[in-house]
Amino acid sequence: MSVKPIIRCNCGQRIVAKDVMQTGYYLRLFGPSFVYVKYRCSRCKKLGEQFVKQEDWEDGILNDIPTEVSQADKKTFEALGPITLHEQIDAHFELEKPDALSKLPNGMASGLSKSETSAQGEDSDASDN
Repeated sequence: MSVKPIIRCNCGQRIVAKDVMQTGYYLRLFGPSFVYVKYRCSRCKKLGEQFVKQEDWEDGILNDIPTEVSQADKKTFEALGPITLHEQIDAHFELEKPDALSKLPNGMASGLSKSETSAQGEDSDASDN
């Protein structure tokens, strides 16, 4: 199984296509040939260069990793604005209530094992008495 190489700056930032200033081939008669990548890091702004074996080079190396959020969801989240301190406090106190998990939609609570949910149910039954 081959792992797709990732080009990283010395500061740890992943290099993507917008950071690349120049690419070229370094062909050799004997041994492996390389793809030369010269870049300016978007985080630390330093110039860097890296050689990637031509056999490991793919066009998708410099592509950004796609996000899991769709464009519609992203617009919805942006319209909601930042989470305020009061919303964080309210969420904290809501989660401390014993029946908080039972109020979750069915899909979200399915991550819990049956033993956890039954233990929580016993705790809520004991608190009702």
